[in-house]
Amino acid sequence: MIATETVKNTYINREISWLQFNARVLQEASDEQVPLIERLRFLGIFSNNLDEFFKVRYATVKRIVEAGRGGKNQLGGIKAKELLDIITQIVIEQQAESIRVLEEIDDKLKEENIYVIDETQVDSSQHDYIKKYFFQNVSQALVTIILNDLVQLPNLKDSAAYLTVKMQMKDGSKQFALIEIPKGVNRFIELPKQNGHSYIIMYDDLLRYCLSDIFNIFDYETISAHMIKITRDAELDFDGDLSKSFIDKLSDSVKHREIGDPVRFVYDKTIEDDTLKYLMEKMGIDNTDSIIPGGRYHNKRDYMSFPSLGRRDLMYDKIEALRVKGLSLEKSLFKSIREKDYLIHAPYQTFSYIVKFLREAALDPKVKTIKITIYRLAQISHVASSLINAAINGKTVTVSIELRARFDEEANIHYAEQMKKEGVNLHFGVPGLKVHSKMCVIEREEGKKLKRYGFISTGNFNESTAKIYTDYTLFTYNQPILKELNKIFNFFETNYRVYSYKHLIVSPHYTEKRFFRLIDEQIEESKKGNEGYIRVKMNSLSNYAMVDKLYEASNAGVKIDMIIRGICCLIPGVKGMSENIKVISIVDKFLEHPRVYIFGKDEDAQIFISSADWMTRNIHNRVEVSCPIYEPDIKQEIIDTFNICWNDNVKARLINTSNENEYRIDDNPKVRSQVAIYDYYVDKLKD
Repeated sequence: MIATETVKNTYINREISWLQFNARVLQEASDEQVPLIERLRFLGIFSNNLDEFFKVRYATVKRIVEAGRGGKNQLGGIKAKELLDIITQIVIEQQAESIRVLEEIDDKLKEENIYVIDETQVDSSQHDYIKKYFFQNVSQALVTIILNDLVQLPNLKDSAAYLTVKMQMKDGSKQFALIEIPKGVNRFIELPKQNGHSYIIMYDDLLRYCLSDIFNIFDYETISAHMIKITRDAELDFDGDLSKSFIDKLSDSVKHREIGDPVRFVYDKTIEDDTLKYLMEKMGIDNTDSIIPGGRYHNKRDYMSFPSLGRRDLMYDKIEALRVKGLSLEKSLFKSIREKDYLIHAPYQTFSYIVKFLREAALDPKVKTIKITIYRLAQISHVASSLINAAINGKTVTVSIELRARFDEEANIHYAEQMKKEGVNLHFGVPGLKVHSKMCVIEREEGKKLKRYGFISTGNFNESTAKIYTDYTLFTYNQPILKELNKIFNFFETNYRVYSYKHLIVSPHYTEKRFFRLIDEQIEESKKGNEGYIRVKMNSLSNYAMVDKLYEASNAGVKIDMIIRGICCLIPGVKGMSENIKVISIVDKFLEHPRVYIFGKDEDAQIFISSADWMTRNIHNRVEVSCPIYEPDIKQEIIDTFNICWNDNVKARLINTSNENEYRIDDNPKVRSQVAIYDYYVDKLKD
């Protein structure tokens, strides 16, 4: 046990904790037990996460510094300027590790007869293919910027990678240029196989190979190319033009994001000093900004789309999403849900039930209204098409769509405009609040009464992410719960009214108070000599008031088990502060995404599934819903799957004061929770 005096602060800083989470993602890329192509994809996830971190969190801390505020109270006891320096140092170390991991994977790929070659390794048999590919697919769309003649460097696009080209001219002068690596291009170009060997050249290296074709009008002696990338502040700024609609303002703000203030500059560490100095002067970057030396390739997020090459043996086995006993895609879901509640646990069980439910509602003559909240949709969304179908069929369809879902704003604007054209009633959230709740209510005429059906989820109604995010969705006919869900939709229309709720826990008005009360109940149990017990599973814990309340419970003797995938500002296992709290994090094939709160033991446990983490934004600045689970069999299912995760000793990491992301290792039989949960649901179908 760690003595209190060895812990400097009461909390782990949020930004540092997030970087520790991303280090766990990088661990997956370095784990030799992970299939080789999946390791590359984890490297892509690590890079993509880091981009978003700099756009949002680093940018926020930088704004605190620029505003002349210390930020100590907001940042867990660390001054903002000091925190920027700590972040930069951690990221430099993580970038170096990611380069090492990539080199290791590259060596392993060669053992599998897969060769990622650069421009110096192209042989004569590949030359014609590459040149043909360049002229047919690349050259005409290439954006090349000649620098010397420009008074000012044009704004480089956020997170786009650029090749910086330096030409040493025969007359002794230097000529600089930039080549943009367009977003959305196929970064990995498969070359013809040779003797059963696969060859890939990256788009960047194809450009390097063809530099002489791009710059053939210049009389240079030598030419070189190194990659750079700039990351910009992603905060949206809304202008005060009252004549613009909210959609127009948001669209303009998203476009402005491309030219936001720079927060990170990453460069190939082998770049020549004169080229680096020239670029930094042109871009107005100085040593007060986050300047990260990196490897030859940037935007490693593209590794998320590394080609499979037909090598299923180098990837995770695909699972077949299971059916749920009692529900059939070939029969009416309404009829089944009227009898009892059902829980869907994606991706172990099929997300198709949600689409089927909406499609059935769109066609059923007895269905009169559909109300749903939308945060993120798939690129091709069957959910959206079902809602449009319902509106065309004369149903009153109301959609609360959150246009400010970060980095999905453009997609949501597109769907909002499409739904509006087809007669769907749209709400764009509540002033000052994001609508993050995941819920749907359907009103159906049965006899002379309207009866409600619906579902509440921990995740987005997105067919694509449902294949890789683990989430719970509860289908229910429980009229008191659905009546309260309907109150929330009323709140969207009359948000000057605050409604009361007996069953649901709703942000921003009640979440802190209700969860405090539930924690207090366990404190009282412990004081009575009974066993107080709290189990939670969430993405992030960063609200200091919630952390303090958990410390209070721990000091009262309440046993607290927590599974937290990402940020955890609570420091567990500290004598006199948190000695009864244990925290693990699971990072594996699927993204752990459910929020589950369990208070008490066994059949007396109060259980909630939720859209809300215990973060300040979820508690005070968003519309969130935590829904009680009443059906005994579903309560047991949630406890069972929580316990499987809690017993994971393959992919679970210990969260503690060492901050080293140690794997949990014990003498128990090996439990890899995501595999074990799938097996659990297979067994349930056999009962």
